[in-house]
Parts: sequence; C-alpha cells; structure tokens
Amino acid sequence: MNLKQIERVKKISKADFISRYVKNQIPVVIEELTEDWPAYHKWKLSYIKEIAGEKTVPLYDDRPVNHEDGFNEAHTTMKMSNYIDLLEEKPTNYRIFLYNLMKDVPSLKNDFLWPDIGLKLVKQMPMLFFGGENSKVFMHFDIDYSNILHFHFHGEKQCMIFPPDQSKYMYKVPHALISREDIDFDNPDYEKFPALKNAEGYITNLKHGEMLYMPEGYWHYMKYLTPGFSMSLRSFPKNIANLSKAAYNVFIMRHFDIMMRKFKGQKWIDYKNEKAILNTHENLLNETKANRVFS
Repeated sequence: MNLKQIERVKKISKADFISRYVKNQIPVVIEELTEDWPAYHKWKLSYIKEIAGEKTVPLYDDRPVNHEDGFNEAHTTMKMSNYIDLLEEKPTNYRIFLYNLMKDVPSLKNDFLWPDIGLKLVKQMPMLFFGGENSKVFMHFDIDYSNILHFHFHGEKQCMIFPPDQSKYMYKVPHALISREDIDFDNPDYEKFPALKNAEGYITNLKHGEMLYMPEGYWHYMKYLTPGFSMSLRSFPKNIANLSKAAYNVFIMRHFDIMMRKFKGQKWIDYKNEKAILNTHENLLNETKANRVFS
C-alpha cells in the first residue's frame, strides 16, 4: 500500500481549517487544539478509573463477525475499574467501542470544550473508545459518513486511513461497512489480496491531546501502540451524495443485513466474504484492461 504521513499543524484558524481541509476532504492532525481543555491534564486511565470505575462497560475483541452477532453487539462486559486494571497489566484485545460514557458520567462533559472550528458538531454524540497495547480496530468506515474529529488521550495510537475513492481496492464486504477481516493491514498478503498494492492512503501516530480530522466516509484502521483512549466528535456529511449513502446505510442496509443473517446464518457471512474478493478482483481486472487501452 502507498501510505503518506498525514499533514500536521500546531494550531489553525477556523477559516483555514474549512478551506484547506474540509472543503478538499483532506485529513489533518491538529496538535495543540486541546491544550486549554481540563481533559488535557486530567484524562488519563487513572482518572477514568476514579470517576467511572463502578460503571459496567461493553467490550469487543478481534473475533470475526458471526451471523449470531447483532449490529455492534458487545462480546462481553466488565466493570470499568477491572478493565483499566487489565489494560495496565498486560496487552489485551478487549476494546471499548463507540461508548457514550458521558451519558453515565456527565461530569466528563466539563472536561472538554466544543471546538469552534467551522463544523456543526452533534452535541448528543461524544463517543469514547478504549484499547490495550497492540489491540486493533478492523478496517471500516462509519455508517453515517460523518466528518470526524478524533482526539487521543493517554499514550499513543496509530491511525491508517483511506479516502472513499479507494474502496475499490479495500476488499469491501457487501452490505457492510468493513473490509475482509482476515486482512492484516500491518503486513498485507499481496498474493491473496493484490488490489491492496494499489490503495493510496495516509498514516500517523496520535499522541496525548492530538486531534485527527477524518473527512466524510474515510476508511480507518486503528492500532493502540500503548493502552489509551480516544474521543470522537462528529459532524453530519455536507456532501448530498454522502448524506444519501448514510441514510441508506442506517435505514436500509443495516436492517437488510440483520434479516439475511437470521434467514441464512453463517452462509450469508461466507457469501459476503467471498463476494468481497470476487468484486474487488473484477474491478482490478477491468481497471488493468482500461489502463492498457489508454497506454
């Protein structure tokens, strides 16, 4: 894969952020956006354990999608205090994914400021994500195609992202938001997944307090280099086509996939995984033929 480092700035004006990055749908890391937040100094795992230790949280691991799983259904639960102890004790695959902890612990809302950065952010949806050392978030894109402000705290996290126009190389699973789950994006098997050689994306490591802007519909693969956690704020897509795709995903695709899992079971999952390869390789073959014609 062809990966380049995401551009970084220390600070940026609202006008420059919108004109340079949002309008052009280009990612950027803003390094010092959170330095005046209480969270910049307070948001460490020990603090979360102190104020939310008794909360029961949903946990996910890296097991493949199963036909019996519900949409974004947790694999197990644990008290937050026990989970943080686990994170600090040893590497673990267990992650907290898309969890509105601020609903359970409203005081957390006092620790951050809504960025005045030119995006109309959804105030009801500050979501938190936690992971242990070397835990990975499978390659996917968000169901609502939102513009994402992704803030990282406590430690370091690697982010690999791809624009939507690279979907043709990503082995997208039909009727889903994910790539084939057997792809190791740290060490891709190009014999099995040759289209990945053509994929052009971005990569960066986020450290404490840094924010990554991910434009609408970007694929993303996250790897926790150390135990840590992140917060995402989102703004609904501005592009009408992406807004339509988001509506389709939420109101049609998701429910159709759930129905097919119930009726066809694991055969439906296996069919989709096979189609991901067939569709991608067919697109790759057609692209190769077209390039030969015009070369």
